[in-house]
Amino acid sequence: MSGPIRVVLADDERMVRTALRVILDAEDGLEVVGEAATGAEAVSAVRELRPDVVLMDVRMPEIDGIQATRQILAGTISPEAPRILVVTTFENDAYVYDALRAGAAGFLLKRAAPEELVSAVRLVARSDSLLYPAAVRALAADHARRHPAAPPWAARLTDREAEVLRRMAKGLTNAEIAAGMGVGAATVKSHVAAVLAKTGARDRTQAVIAAYESGFITPNT
Repeated sequence: MSGPIRVVLADDERMVRTALRVILDAEDGLEVVGEAATGAEAVSAVRELRPDVVLMDVRMPEIDGIQATRQILAGTISPEAPRILVVTTFENDAYVYDALRAGAAGFLLKRAAPEELVSAVRLVARSDSLLYPAAVRALAADHARRHPAAPPWAARLTDREAEVLRRMAKGLTNAEIAAGMGVGAATVKSHVAAVLAKTGARDRTQAVIAAYESGFITPNT
C-alpha cells in the first residue's frame, strides 16, 4: 500500500470519534479522512472519500453498522473496497458475528489500548492474517450449524489449499504458512487466492467463518 492508510470513523458518539481521531492521527502512516455519526453517513462517507479502513460501530441510528457494512461491500469483490473493522463493547455480541458475516474484516473492543487500535488498523489494511484469531474462531464455532452438510466448495479444494485454509483459521500470516509448509510465500499467496475464490469469500475472515459454519473446520481441528 502506497501512502498513508486512510481511515473513516463511524460512531454515533462524538467523544468516541474524537478519541479515535487523536490516537490515529498521531501515528505515522495513518490518516483520518472522515467521520460519520450514523450508518447512512458511513456509507456516504465511504463512497465520497474511498478510505482504506472503516472503524464501524455496530449500533448506530438510521441503519446500524451491520447494514452499513453490507451496503459498503455490496456488489462484486473488489480490491478497492475498504476493510471494515467493527468497534464493539462485547466480543461475544451476536452483532459482532453478524457484522463479520456481512463482510467485516475483524473487530476491536472499545476498551482496547491505543496501541492495540493502531496495530489492528494496520493489520486489517494489510489483509495478511486474522485479527484476534482465537476470538474469531470462538465466535464462528459457537454459531456453526451442529449437523452441517459438506459444502460444495470443499471437494474443489486441493489438499494444499485445504491445509492453507486450516492454517489461515489459526491466524497465521502468509510467511508463517509458507515456513510451516515448506513452500514459498508466492505459492501460499496463490493458494490463499484460490481458497477465497472457491469458498466465495471476500477475505480470510469470511473464508474462516465459511469453514466453521459448513463443518469443514471444527472447534477441535
